[in-house]
Amino acid sequence: MEKIKIAIIGVGNCCSALVQGLAYYGNTSSEQAIGLMHWDMGGYTPHDIEIVAAFDVDRRKVGKDVSEAIFAQPNCTATFCKNVPASGTIVQMGRVMDGISDHMRDYDAQRTFLEADLPQPDKADIVRTLVDSGAEVLLNYLPVGSEQASRFYAECALDAGTAFINNIPVFIASDPLWSGRFKEKGLPIIGDDIKSQLGATITHRVLTDLFKKRGVKLERTYQLNTGGNTDFLNMLNRERLSSKKKSKTEAVQSVTAERLTDENIHVGPSDYVAWQKDNKVCFIRMEGRLFGDVPMNLELRLSVEDSPNSAGVAIDAIRCAKMALARGEGGVLEGPSAYFCKHPPRQVNDDEAYRLIEAFIRQHPKQVEVRQVKPLRAAQSGS
Repeated sequence: MEKIKIAIIGVGNCCSALVQGLAYYGNTSSEQAIGLMHWDMGGYTPHDIEIVAAFDVDRRKVGKDVSEAIFAQPNCTATFCKNVPASGTIVQMGRVMDGISDHMRDYDAQRTFLEADLPQPDKADIVRTLVDSGAEVLLNYLPVGSEQASRFYAECALDAGTAFINNIPVFIASDPLWSGRFKEKGLPIIGDDIKSQLGATITHRVLTDLFKKRGVKLERTYQLNTGGNTDFLNMLNRERLSSKKKSKTEAVQSVTAERLTDENIHVGPSDYVAWQKDNKVCFIRMEGRLFGDVPMNLELRLSVEDSPNSAGVAIDAIRCAKMALARGEGGVLEGPSAYFCKHPPRQVNDDEAYRLIEAFIRQHPKQVEVRQVKPLRAAQSGS
């Protein structure tokens, strides 16, 4: 199979886990692989994904090969594959815009971002890099709250003719205006806000659905999360949290038997604990009533390494985007978005999302010639 060429915005912990995973599974077979939801998707395995472009704004990463940059501070995720081969792809300077929250400048260098003192590219520069690299899929791994920067890079994807996977809670795939623009260009988009393989939100959803199916009336619930990576540090600025909280809350509300009032549901990041690093600890409490109107409650504690928990999901999303390109499908990919993301354009329960993704994978590719969509005004485009 030909390679799936991807570009990445933000060489942080999630990128590190993804790149390590591509190297790790490159040395395994389907019989030996642990932790992937799918080994083969449309004829593509993890071996077939190649990183051809990457952007960041931290001076410890810009100018380095991706294989080296993923281990630079402030990244702190688990190193489960030490020997990542050189990719030949150098991390380039990206646009800062609203990607760095002001409060993060007050923390130690090992914990926060250090902005590179380099000229920032305009849109034409980014588009040119994407086109010249042959990138087919662009992944957004910017910090939560990067509204302006995310839309800037989505514009770059449209101009460069790449599919777009929006891994963060900025509402692009779930915004009809944006999804319509990708559909007009014949470019796939998956989003918004990637789910973990087995994380807080998917666990909370499954339990909520279980209450509904077993006839237990859910009256109130919370999900509290703590962690020590740059994502949790970034989210200490509560002004950046509105879309994240909405995304996580709607993911749970969408599977309740009846919507809970705002005062009876709390789902969202809670605090930054530096020594936890990339370990995320989640506390879920659910209170309800069962047979005879008798009260009950459930409490759960979940501890996971945060970034590897979503990397396998990203690998599947990349392959779905490639399959859609091969089939000539543009716009939101409904099944992949519902299965992989917390805030898709259409929320369905997890059984239905699973059915949709499996149906998407089984579709026979249309016999179409896939061409790179060249930007019409890349040379004149600005930021």
